[in-house]
Amino acid sequence: MQGQPENDALLTPSEVAAMFRVNPKTVTRWARAGKISAIRTLGGHRRFRASEIRRFLEQVEEHEEA
Repeated sequence: MQGQPENDALLTPSEVAAMFRVNPKTVTRWARAGKISAIRTLGGHRRFRASEIRRFLEQVEEHEEA
């Protein structure tokens, strides 16, 4: 596993939703479907690695351009 803790903040579903301009529930659905991986907090909330979300966002943007 790559160690880049300072560059890999954890984002909430709301923060991810704002990046994609979608509803936070959509982000939760993507996580359930395996499109993005989620980390569970001790309280059971989902968090997403910023680096993975940026990669996913780039893929989505490339797909929209094609």
